[in-house]
This record gives sequence, structure tokens and C-alpha cells, in this order.
Amino acid sequence: MKNFFRLLWVFCMLHFNTAQTQVQPTENTSTSIYLNGDIITMEGDAPIYAEAVVEQNGRILFVGNKADAVSAYAKANQIDLQGKTMVPGFIDGHGHFYNTGFASVVANLLPPPDGPAASVQGVLDATNEWMNSEDGKFIVSKFGWIIGHGYDDSQLTEKDHPKATDLDKISSELPVILIHQSEHLGVINTKAMELVGYTKDTKDPEGGHLRRNPDGTPNGVLEEKALYAVLFPLLGKGDKEFNMKCIEKSQHEYASNGYLTVQDGRTTPDQMKIFNEAASQGKFYLDIISFPDIDDPGFSMDSNYYSKDRSYKNHYRVGGVKLTLDGSPQGKTAWLTECYHVNPAGKEGCYKGFPIMDDEKATKYLEQAFKNQWQIICHTNGDAAIDQYLKAVENAEAKYGYSDHRSTIIHGQTLRKDQIPKVKELGMYCSLFPTHTFYWGDWHRESVLGEPRASYISPCRDVIDAGINLTSHHDAPVIFPKSMRVYDATVNRVTRTGEILGPDQRITPYEALQSLTIWGAQQNFEENTKGSFKEGKIADFVILDKNPLKIDPMQIHTIEVLESIKGGKSVYRKE
Repeated sequence: MKNFFRLLWVFCMLHFNTAQTQVQPTENTSTSIYLNGDIITMEGDAPIYAEAVVEQNGRILFVGNKADAVSAYAKANQIDLQGKTMVPGFIDGHGHFYNTGFASVVANLLPPPDGPAASVQGVLDATNEWMNSEDGKFIVSKFGWIIGHGYDDSQLTEKDHPKATDLDKISSELPVILIHQSEHLGVINTKAMELVGYTKDTKDPEGGHLRRNPDGTPNGVLEEKALYAVLFPLLGKGDKEFNMKCIEKSQHEYASNGYLTVQDGRTTPDQMKIFNEAASQGKFYLDIISFPDIDDPGFSMDSNYYSKDRSYKNHYRVGGVKLTLDGSPQGKTAWLTECYHVNPAGKEGCYKGFPIMDDEKATKYLEQAFKNQWQIICHTNGDAAIDQYLKAVENAEAKYGYSDHRSTIIHGQTLRKDQIPKVKELGMYCSLFPTHTFYWGDWHRESVLGEPRASYISPCRDVIDAGINLTSHHDAPVIFPKSMRVYDATVNRVTRTGEILGPDQRITPYEALQSLTIWGAQQNFEENTKGSFKEGKIADFVILDKNPLKIDPMQIHTIEVLESIKGGKSVYRKE
């Protein structure tokens, strides 16, 4: 009878409870065998399946057939996968860990299907509704600002940004800042402009612009460093309670999508302090790799969490440095060699976007990285910015050597076919952003690039065929870390309207899975410890409800992450 009630309880848990829960990691010193499912090892250039994986104390002991595993580890706990699929833990090709937590607590202004804001009025309504929420009251009390994230002019009915006069309808007494989904633009209200001192006489900062009314007064829309001059000091005012809340929420977002190694791809000095404190207090249960912004005035690599052997302390390490050379293609601040298809408001003639810095400064930063043998990841969306980066890498390598540098192109949206051989020659890696094909593919074709450039964004097929290590990313919180949306877009390149953008640049489901696992490990110099099922590697597992290699590729986005296991400990479970 006791066994009957136990079986009944298991049945109920499996079939009736569908709530998502965050599992607090627990100590696990026992041995476990995972079996009876599709276990994809990611150990070859074609799919290899194992019947069983044995884990003990966070490491993989055995990968092979079921009979041998059960015989050798007779006393082990047997974890029955019940036909589900297990793959290595996903590795974040590029994202912003801290900002993801921040975006989780401010007003959600994303357009459908990820949010409610489909028009300027929708942006205002969503912000007003958030202000009355628990998170809204928390943020306003902490910062004295009303803050929203994720509006996208390309998806608004008006096809334009809200302006300061629109935001004044939210509040004329409190400052308001709404951050564009790209995080390269934003808009502030009149009160905020008064507080920061943006007037008709304010000059554009180097690497940034204030958009203006016909009379020269700022209209509230800020590009690049004009935005960061407002946003970064604001973020720096977060107290310990707020910062720990961001870390908690961000880890849950990543873990619930199977990401067990996470990047913070442009860490400010204030955020470095937050990460140091969180690590010292044992707050991280995912592996976090930080890349401080080398162009920040407060930049420093003097950290107890940076070491040349790339070891973690309490799940945290400083992995290298980040450089940003241009802006956003969908926001039309990326630096191109040819004109934008349709100019943004206020721009005349052949508008190509703009660089963040000149060649001399870019080369100085690359030489600093190579001299110190820091890995460098570089934000380059436009092909002109990619040209600048390639030239700087070539100069730095000629001066200082550093053969296995794994300098990485981040985004590479308009990477040209003629640039790819140079990327390969220089030993560089690519973390591309094909998720753009779903979210902004139609906008690229109609307004940003036109054809044929739009169909060649994030050319994954050509990069792989050239023998270049590829990862595919979400750039969270630009897109929240939805692993299956990333996976789907990398394979299918389907736009919001159902068109396939650049069918010749699609890659296979197995290659896309490599970009989320073993190739991600290689980008991080961690291929000996992560990215595949092999004896001695860390036991980072993700359990999926369906096998992405066996279903219709067009259904990959419907796959669900059922459980995430970090170092043998369950950190997320969908029960």
C-alpha cells in the first residue's frame, strides 16, 4: 500500500503540476546514472548518442551503454529520463547578465509576442500599469526615476520613437527613462533632460547623438553615449537589495532556459563591484563570465576573480575585456560601408551610421589586450566596424603575438563575404545574432538594409564552411535568454511574417546545437571542461521534452526546457 501511494504521488507530480519553479541547489555527493532517454553527447561532427551518463560530485564519470553503467555503478541513483532528451548545458555566446536582471524588474515595454507595447500609447499604458505594481513601486522608491525597457520603434504602429513630450504624459514631476530594445538608444522626458542638463546648447558627445527638434532643442531621443551618460550613473545608484534582486532574477531567467554558463558582455566598474560582492557571498550558482568595458574611464582588470588559468571562484571569473565599435542596425546607429536603405529621421544624404571611436583608439585597445593576453570580445554590427576591428587585431597580433587569442566578433550582423577569409586567417571567432531574422528580419529588408544585404545578416553557413568557430546568441536583455528561440532562428531564419530570410545561410539542427554547447565552450577556452558529455567534464545537463534532431526543424521553438542541472545539482525544474 505504501508503494501504491508513492507511485500515485509520482504520477500526480508528472502529469498534473505544470507550475514553473526555481530549484534551490542542494548538495549531491551521491552517484547518479541518467538513462532511458536520448542522450546527445556533442562529441563529434555528427550526432552520437549514449545510453547512459554517470555523474558523481559534479563531474561525469562515465559515458556509454546502459548495461555497463548499471553494472559498474550498481548502488547509484538511477534517473529515468522517460524518453526525454538530455544535452550538455547551454553556453551563452553573448549577453548581459546584470542588465537581464535589471530588465526583469523595470517596466516591460517589449512588443508582441514578448510584451504588450505595439504603439506609443501602448508604451505609455504599459509604463503606467507597471508603476502601480510591486516592482514599479520598488524601483521608483529606490531610484526616484520611472524606468522602462524594451520598446522598439520598428514594431510600433508609428514606426518612430516616443519623444519627451509623450513621456511627459507619464509624469512631469519624476524623471522618466525608457530604454530601446537594442539598448543603444532610449528616450527621456522633459524633467529628466532638466536634471541631466541636456539643452539646445548641449553638444553631441563623442560616439553619441541627441536627436533634436527643428529648432535644435533635444526631443528626448538619445543615441549611444548620449544615452549611456544618463543610464550608467543611474544604474550605479542601485543598493545591495536591488543588486541582489537583479542577480536572483537573472539567474532564474538563464537557468529556466538551460543556460548554465552565462556572459556579462560589457561590465561597468560599478557592476564589477556588485559581482565581486555576490561571488564572495556565494550568490552565484551558474558560472558567470564577466568582460569589463575596456573603454570605460574606470576600467580595471585588477580583480581577485581574474586569473590567466581562467579558473572560477564561487562560480565567477573575469574572462577578458569588451570593446564596442558601433551601435545597432535596427536602431540605425551601426556603422556601415554603404548607405542605410531608409534614413532615420533627421538624416539626409547617404547615411551610414557612425563609429564609436577612430582607428587609432581602437588599435590602442587591441594592443593593450594582446600585450596582456586578455581575450577581447568586440561589438561590431556594421561591416565598417568589422573592418576597423580586423585591422586592429592584425596590427596587435603583428606587434605582440598571442596566437591563441580567440578574439570574438560579437553580432557581426553585416559581416561581408569578403571579410570572412580574414576572420579565419586571424584566428578569430564569431558570435553571430541570427535571432535578428525573427525579431527584425522584415525591418532589415524593408528599412534598414534592403536586399540583398538583409538576407545575408549573420551569415552562419558561410562562417561554418570557412572553418570558423560559431556561437549564436540572444544579447539579453535585447532578447531575453530564450534558448529555443535562438536555436530556432539559427536553423530556420524565419521572420515575424513567415518569410525565410537568407535560406542559404541556414545551418543544420546539429550544428546549431554545437553553437550552443561545444562551440560555446571553445569560445570561452573551456572545451576541456564543458560543452559535451565526456569523462571528467563538469556535469552540466539540460533535459528537453523533445529531441531537436528528430522533430520538424520548424517546431524547434516549441521545445521546452524541463530541467537544468549545474555540476550535478538541479537549479531549475519545470514540475
